[in-house]
Amino acid sequence: MIPKAITGLQCHQCNWMIPADPFHYTCSKCGKNLDFIYDYDLIQKAWLKSDLLKNPDRSIWRYLPLLPVHHAPENTSLTVGGTPLVSLPKLSQDHHLSSFQIKDDTRNPSGSLKDRATELSIQHAREQGKDTLVAASTGNAGSSLAALTAYHGMQSIIFVPASAPPAKLTQIRQHGARLVPIDANYDAAFDLAFDWAKKEDQYSRNTGVNPILAEGKKTVALEIAEQRNWQAPDHIFIPVGDGCIISGVFKGFFDLLALGWIDHLPRLHAVQAEGSAAIVDSLTRGGEIMAVEADTIADSISVNRPRDGDKARRAILESGGTGFKINDIKIMEAQKTLASSTGIFAEPAAATAYAGFLQASAQGFFQPKDQVVVIVTGTGLKDIPAAQQGLGSIESVPADMALIEKYLASE
Repeated sequence: MIPKAITGLQCHQCNWMIPADPFHYTCSKCGKNLDFIYDYDLIQKAWLKSDLLKNPDRSIWRYLPLLPVHHAPENTSLTVGGTPLVSLPKLSQDHHLSSFQIKDDTRNPSGSLKDRATELSIQHAREQGKDTLVAASTGNAGSSLAALTAYHGMQSIIFVPASAPPAKLTQIRQHGARLVPIDANYDAAFDLAFDWAKKEDQYSRNTGVNPILAEGKKTVALEIAEQRNWQAPDHIFIPVGDGCIISGVFKGFFDLLALGWIDHLPRLHAVQAEGSAAIVDSLTRGGEIMAVEADTIADSISVNRPRDGDKARRAILESGGTGFKINDIKIMEAQKTLASSTGIFAEPAAATAYAGFLQASAQGFFQPKDQVVVIVTGTGLKDIPAAQQGLGSIESVPADMALIEKYLASE
């Protein structure tokens, strides 16, 4: 890593600066969430866009000078990041846009964007002398942590609501993680996981309080910019639960703007399920984020109290973005439409971002010159029962050509 590129961590609430070492999860003065601060002048002198052109590594580690660890892992052959930015000209035309693209993060090793945060947190934990990582999850973060700790030879303990989708719980168990299924919601699992990590002096991968995670998630923004030849899009639609992904996307584009590698911030739009919309609701409430009783089919963004809500609000407001609320019926319709029109099968939470885009388009939100990106964060294979709800049951057809012709004619 470029020497002294990290100048410290800053509280987004009180602006208190603390050193990066020893590491703090939250502000030592007011307890709020932190941002990593970089010396951009130093980075500019030692790292150029042309360096990336010569770098064959397509993983998140190609951006090491902008990541808060000293080294990449010794083995990075299980590639995290480097996911495709899929251009869809027909959808661009249908929605009267200059371009429409989907950042397909279902291609990550465990099937979700969460691998970006996990990969960085594992290396950070190793540099902190920790060999066990602890996380609270509704499924994706846990699956990610289980998969990547198995690959890197680390240990993981994962607290989840027992009601999480069976596919995600199965994935966690298959990878050999210690699963703690809590008979409570995500918020209770979050508190228990954080308390356990503190008690046992283990590394907390809890989204929203560990600033490393937003730094990992920001790599999706770095990739979008690079894949677009450093031309930032006009709009990005992002599914939002705790708020860590959108705050990470903002940080990525903020870093690039500070380096002079892009010329503007894209407008970042937060899309939440109607049954879990604390952050979007706060945009019309003058800033106060109030806890909700989350109830949505989109389990990955089902959160009562967003732990990174304030930084998510900052991302929306400072980028000129807005918020969208989508009911479960529209989420499931968007899941089916996305899969049938693009070939990308997204879980409900990920399809929520596309549903927000569809809502915005129907409202005449865009100009014809606009360039739009939707981030799809997790594969639909994570939650098959949810997808089946919108499709109905499958009935067999007798092995008879006449009956098959009749069946297909009725479809």
